[in-house]
Amino acid sequence: MRITLAAVGRGKPGPVRDVYQHYIKRLNWHFDLREVEERKALPPAQLKRREAEMLLDAIPKGATLVALDERGKNLSSAEFAQMIGQWRDNSVQDIAFVIGGADGLEERVRSAATRSISFGRMTWPHMMVRALLAEQLYRAQSILAGHPYHRE
Repeated sequence: MRITLAAVGRGKPGPVRDVYQHYIKRLNWHFDLREVEERKALPPAQLKRREAEMLLDAIPKGATLVALDERGKNLSSAEFAQMIGQWRDNSVQDIAFVIGGADGLEERVRSAATRSISFGRMTWPHMMVRALLAEQLYRAQSILAGHPYHRE
């Protein structure tokens, strides 16, 4: 199983990126980060459309798409692991998570997603969302393997 994270913006050095990298290095699953960024100054609606194009182009063809969106469903860690485990058990080869830009995800990205999940209704800095996702992927891996990390 391969996991791709397509995210608007470039990661910057700092403690949040360090947390993200800490958990990504612990994953047994193949993980690929694809950062996209529009360099032209565009009006907000046009920028959101352009970001949607870049995000959809960045994910592997045929991947199961998961939108990280504040309007998505809140899952427990066990539910998140169960979702990943079902896809793994059904031979899903590619799972792609997407994080939009400052104005969020365009509707066509959300509608293309198999699932839309949220880390809460609050707005999080994009690097923090990457770190949260990385930790939850590692936690899901641990839950699925019966490892005690989840209970620590």
